[in-house]
Amino acid sequence: MTEPKNKRSLKTNISMIIRGYKIIFKLFPKYMFWDTVSNVWNHLALYFPLFTSSLILNELVGECRGTHLLMLGVITVVGTFIIGLIGRLLSGRRSVYSAMLWRGDFLFFLEKQSTMQYTHVEDPEVVLLCQKLRNMKNATGAGLMKLVLQFSYIVGVFAKIIVSVSLTVAMLSMMSDNSYSGLLGFINSPYSFIIIVLFIALNAYLSIWSKNKEEKQVTAIHAETAQMNAMYQSLTQNGYGADSVVFNAKKIVLPECAKLLIKPSYLRRSVKVQTNHRTARMLGSHFLSVALDVFMAAKVFVGAFGIGSYWLYRGGVEWFITGVADLSGIIGILFQNNDALEEVFKFLDLPNDMYHGTLSVEKRDDIEYEVEFRDVSFKYPRSNSNAWVLRHVSTKFKIGSRLAIVGMNGSGKTTFIKLLCRLYDPTEGQILLNGIDITRYKYDEYMKIFSVVFQDYKLFSFSIAENVSGCLDYDKEKVLDCLERVGLGERISTLERGINTPLYRNFENDGIDISGGEAQKIAIARALYKNAPFIILDEPTAALDPLAEAEVYNQFNQIVENKTAIYISHRLSSCRFCENILVFDKGEIVQHGSHDELVIDELGKYHELWYAQAKYYK
Repeated sequence: MTEPKNKRSLKTNISMIIRGYKIIFKLFPKYMFWDTVSNVWNHLALYFPLFTSSLILNELVGECRGTHLLMLGVITVVGTFIIGLIGRLLSGRRSVYSAMLWRGDFLFFLEKQSTMQYTHVEDPEVVLLCQKLRNMKNATGAGLMKLVLQFSYIVGVFAKIIVSVSLTVAMLSMMSDNSYSGLLGFINSPYSFIIIVLFIALNAYLSIWSKNKEEKQVTAIHAETAQMNAMYQSLTQNGYGADSVVFNAKKIVLPECAKLLIKPSYLRRSVKVQTNHRTARMLGSHFLSVALDVFMAAKVFVGAFGIGSYWLYRGGVEWFITGVADLSGIIGILFQNNDALEEVFKFLDLPNDMYHGTLSVEKRDDIEYEVEFRDVSFKYPRSNSNAWVLRHVSTKFKIGSRLAIVGMNGSGKTTFIKLLCRLYDPTEGQILLNGIDITRYKYDEYMKIFSVVFQDYKLFSFSIAENVSGCLDYDKEKVLDCLERVGLGERISTLERGINTPLYRNFENDGIDISGGEAQKIAIARALYKNAPFIILDEPTAALDPLAEAEVYNQFNQIVENKTAIYISHRLSSCRFCENILVFDKGEIVQHGSHDELVIDELGKYHELWYAQAKYYK
């Protein structure tokens, strides 16, 4: 069970961040390496001019030897140039791989989506989760990309803190050989070292605590604007534009948004929280800075180190104070980002518990396959309803047959096909291929024996050839043959780029828009190109009139030759040529036989549906 966001322990927060960075380092190893090297180098490089400046200052207030000053000046100038040049080269190397970050992150999630089991593809909760992840990434980079973007700051802060701590410890531990009493004696003793370290640690802890508290309070306040954001999207996001214009939805949405905008109480509270916390942190850092300045000045006075070293140590202390402030901010951002990471991990942890089998599908030269449904029942997983979609379905058919599946909408026709193609497994019963339960076959091999044109088929904004073949490396002659067989040969010949013509204009300006009928033919050509033993039409022509649909089915019947063709339709006239018709009603097969056999049974469902539809065609 998901741990409530506001109840996550420190251990849980840290473990989530670590898991996120493990994924990041696996996805972008080269970028993370060069990002680390570049940031460590650039932050350590800041120490070099500070160090040489302290040597120059010590020399000026000391013996002031000209040759030493000249040598230190040359070292400073040349060293700074070389260090800066190396830093630029490292940053350039990092930039080469940074260009791949967003693409790599997109491909990572795309690969997960393309390999997850079909039950998740249709699950509304998973669909919403995917949309939420996209919105978070596009809006603020929340999730894995936030970890990548913060990593540079993390490396820089730790490099800064490590250098500053080493300088601070060196400064605090330095003692004068002179003997002092009272306050100066205390400053020159080891006890002052302990007090100052405790004071610095306390300020660091309070700074981090304050930043985290600020992040939580501001986030909670801004969550109150979610209603306004949802209303805004209803007017602007894709899919709502036409309705918003036609029905003038702005008359409803704009006044409601205005109510929220003219009541800026949440903004005042947000500013107040930020001001209070930031003021407290600023005062704490300022007080610490002044105290350390006084302490270091006293160290110089008692002779623990020179005025040049004071400059060096003062810079180190300033680095430490700013480093702790930066670290507190980063920790707050990372902890807040765990809300997004929780959604990312929820998506990545979606289980794939479908058994993939171990048997190879028999490759038969005679393509003799027999499929049997044996008392199959099914209800959708994770559905709020316990209703059976299919119940006690039993039937069998062989390769080369023409099978029609008819029935009213919602009678279970498409579910029958999804079970046959093993997009789902039966809740009860078995589906057999040549007498063997299909779950025992290797999943990928079993899927290769089916070509399906679904009712909601999709074409992509790639070339016609790529849409037909489903790959980049395709057989040109085979693509042309499939398009010719579905009646698109003449249309293709009129195109300047032929089968290389892109569909639509999403990516290329010379793409073409095609009619619904042409899209259906390309989808059927794609099914033919796969050359699978089973070809299924799942109402892809539902938008056509009955005569046009019947014509498509008759043409397709001639194209498929000796393959098994399964036709699904709620229009009985389209499939009357099939030798076997399964009649579905309320998730059950209530009749089966040829058209002539079924239509004369006046008490049967087929007779009822036939004459109910026929009266509209007279």
